[in-house]
Amino acid sequence: MCVGAKSIRKIDAYEKAIKNAAIYCRVSSGKARQLNSLTTQISALTRMVYYIPSCRLKDIYVDIASGKNATGRKEYQRMLRDCRRGEIDVIYVKSVSRFGRDTVDALSAFNEIRPLGVRIIFQEEGIDSDNLEASLMLSVATSLAQAENESRSENINMGIQFGAMSGTSKLYSKKCFGYDHDKDGNLVIKEPEASAVRLIFENYLAGYSILGLRKLLFKKGINSPTNKILWCKQSIEMILNNYKYTGNSIILDPEKTQSGRDGYCVHDHHPAVISTEMFEAVQIERVSRSNVIQTETGKTRKSTKYSSKRKYKVKTNRHSMV
Repeated sequence: MCVGAKSIRKIDAYEKAIKNAAIYCRVSSGKARQLNSLTTQISALTRMVYYIPSCRLKDIYVDIASGKNATGRKEYQRMLRDCRRGEIDVIYVKSVSRFGRDTVDALSAFNEIRPLGVRIIFQEEGIDSDNLEASLMLSVATSLAQAENESRSENINMGIQFGAMSGTSKLYSKKCFGYDHDKDGNLVIKEPEASAVRLIFENYLAGYSILGLRKLLFKKGINSPTNKILWCKQSIEMILNNYKYTGNSIILDPEKTQSGRDGYCVHDHHPAVISTEMFEAVQIERVSRSNVIQTETGKTRKSTKYSSKRKYKVKTNRHSMV
């Protein structure tokens, strides 16, 4: 080696500081199809980060939740905290629809992270927050994604409506407490559940309140539709409001969906657990017991609530007068 020789190091033109990369993935539910989508998101983005020399995978953030409310996405909030601490330099997301359910939500999340100096890259749309036009591009992309989701939802609704109109929809034969399916998928009465349904309807007309029915079912050792010892109020109310027990089956009931679409009913679709007359009598009774009444100025509440004890006393007084 020559005296006075200097140490020389080649500087690569593409040499950059290693960036801490994060991956954010989201699906809206824990159903099998959604979880498969989640696996695909994670796999694709992990491979992409692996082949970027200037990136080191810091963490993967996974949410199984609706994109509408960012505060409900725990992993998104954890990622946001890491961004504020300066632990993340760049975030990779598969598509803009994973960042929020609609344009407003996606832009809100985007604008929340970008001021922290964190770069955001959406793989499918090729949007990079380092691009000055990124916000505009994101707005257009999320609007298109939102329109596509709305179109898909409309197609699903049209399919359901066509099946309802033609009488071929399997929703007509959807099981509920008191029914089971035979080998051909038809609804058949299931005992002793059907007896419990009759008990609920008969005693409601006899004056029992929902709380009274809960106590009665517990006393008789009848388990709820979810096999719980104690019935919840909603389960009893759903049974009392289920027209299917009359042997008729309704799809897209306008009173329940309030969608403005026509509903469809198949009469004598399956064996009845109760009569139509009993069901209608219960609906009239439910309205009379409700403490909410409709007036000319809107809805208002009655000064007193229904009491099975009060009704029992009234009956007793009437008999004592005879």
